[in-house]
Amino acid sequence: MAGSGEEASQSEPEKASRAGRDLPAAIGVGLVLGAAIIVSLLTVRFLFIGIIAIAIAVGTFEFAGVLRRVAHSKVAMIPVLVGGQAMIWLAWPFGREGALTAFVLTVLACLLWRLPGGAKGYLRDISSSVFAAAYLPLFGAFAAMLVPPADGVGRVLTFLIAVVASDTGGYIAGSLGGKHPMAPTISPKKSWEGFAGSMIAGIVAGALTLSLMLHGHAWQGVLFGAAIVLTATLGDLVESLIKRDLGIKDMGTLLPGHGGIMDRLDSLLPSAVVSWLLLSAFVPA
Repeated sequence: MAGSGEEASQSEPEKASRAGRDLPAAIGVGLVLGAAIIVSLLTVRFLFIGIIAIAIAVGTFEFAGVLRRVAHSKVAMIPVLVGGQAMIWLAWPFGREGALTAFVLTVLACLLWRLPGGAKGYLRDISSSVFAAAYLPLFGAFAAMLVPPADGVGRVLTFLIAVVASDTGGYIAGSLGGKHPMAPTISPKKSWEGFAGSMIAGIVAGALTLSLMLHGHAWQGVLFGAAIVLTATLGDLVESLIKRDLGIKDMGTLLPGHGGIMDRLDSLLPSAVVSWLLLSAFVPA
């Protein structure tokens, strides 16, 4: 799955990967998650929306818990959880109109939910709630919107393969030759060499999947792959910056070798938005 695969550390114990993770555990968890996604897509593809919904709900719990413990900010959990599920499931029959309508109603519900708590910390808590609602379920709804078209399986796989290729290419290139830091103040071990590896792998994956699975043009796949590498990298850097601001290493501990669900969603969430936009333009349903 996506994430900070490229970041390397040679000072960790031998059982840990160069990314500071337990590599066997990380691979095992990744294979299990990948298998669940493949099975859902190849049997009843709409089950993938259920996987998205569960992942977003767990990620929301993780994110809200970290904000409460570290930043002393209270996310309006019930409005964000209920509204988040509405965004994802309404994106199935109603598309972006359903997701955006649910988001707006979620924001209104958060404003009302926090009123009894008084003025102290109101803006802080509302900002956290709105950010959580946008960052997780609203972005996740765009992944759900890839499923309904007749070629939805190909759209989802094109999106996921591009993100995984970006992560894998970055990890390999960064581990073998990462010498020039890309963003030293945010993610010191992320290198330009790793980014180049991500770009090469992402472009190749995009060209192949978009042309073979969706019958688009190879040049469209090249643009798609490059765009996904950019958004996946941006998502990784954004979450790294959030974690640095909060003073934590991982958002959670649910997935051995990976951290929390949020640590796997960082690259996927913004990439889902761009995937839906580009695939809708390149290969109209």
